[in-house]
Amino acid sequence: MAEEFAQLLAAAVQRRFGENARVLDLKSLSGGASAETWAFDVQTLEARWPLILQRMAGAGQFQASLDRALQAEVQSAALRGGVPVAAVSFVLDDADRIGNGYAMARIEGETLGPRILKLDELAAARAGMTQQCGSILARIHQLDSRSLPPLPIRSARESLDALRNIYQRLEAELPVFELALQWLEDHLPAPVSATLVHGDFRLGNLIVGPEGIRAVLDWEMAHIGDPAEDLGWICVPSWRFGELKREVGGFGHLQDLLSSYESAGGLRVDSTRIKFWQVYGCLKWGLVCLFFAFQFLNGDVPVLERAVIGRRTSETELDLLRLMSTELN
Repeated sequence: MAEEFAQLLAAAVQRRFGENARVLDLKSLSGGASAETWAFDVQTLEARWPLILQRMAGAGQFQASLDRALQAEVQSAALRGGVPVAAVSFVLDDADRIGNGYAMARIEGETLGPRILKLDELAAARAGMTQQCGSILARIHQLDSRSLPPLPIRSARESLDALRNIYQRLEAELPVFELALQWLEDHLPAPVSATLVHGDFRLGNLIVGPEGIRAVLDWEMAHIGDPAEDLGWICVPSWRFGELKREVGGFGHLQDLLSSYESAGGLRVDSTRIKFWQVYGCLKWGLVCLFFAFQFLNGDVPVLERAVIGRRTSETELDLLRLMSTELN
């Protein structure tokens, strides 16, 4: 399979870069649960381009994600709008016979959350990342909808209903999750002007170098919705990797994030709205963990990573109890 993939990729590259183009140093990278990630270089007579290819992994998904071609369009629109992202090189099509995916420029840097929070060489980066995140999210939320392809529209009500449906389909009986669903129902925020929402803006989806954030990754959950969803998601305890006192990704504080967000043109967001999306995000991640656990136990995806993540369901229950009993700082 790997040899066949390499041959098909070489043909796809030649269709875009010319018959003299060659694929060099092709290797599979560890990636997310929803995509295969490959690194390679394209060598032509004129230049050499380091690229990353992502394609759908084929495993069952927790929620519907964007088609890779649509994701590439959103990423390209974000780049034009001043968001730090990798430039899209080409999108796979049916003639390539490789599947649903696209190639983009390869940007060097660290992506693993625990390493970003611990490495001494990234200390200066951590000091400025809260401000950077606020500024980047403001840019994302200000992108002109006319520059975007048609995207799913999800209100807070629709998002909550989707989580409830997922929980019911899993046929689980977890009192904390049921309590969280009721809490979210009781604290449902009023509708707001919708914007582009990244949908998965957090450590793990940011490339970081010594100077700070170099690129935002993984636009597969992008949609039109409440911009506070992104602000709450990066404050979910699971994305702090043990640095629980720093609610923004384990490296910063919410008030600093909101201050930089508003200074960059983002609209003022009430803390109660952030709290709703933080609890929502924690429950959403808990359901992902539970979904992965069942995939492993049922033999649908007998991969150890699914079992390891599945065990984290209990962590999200504890986080939910803490969030629902306290106010944001």
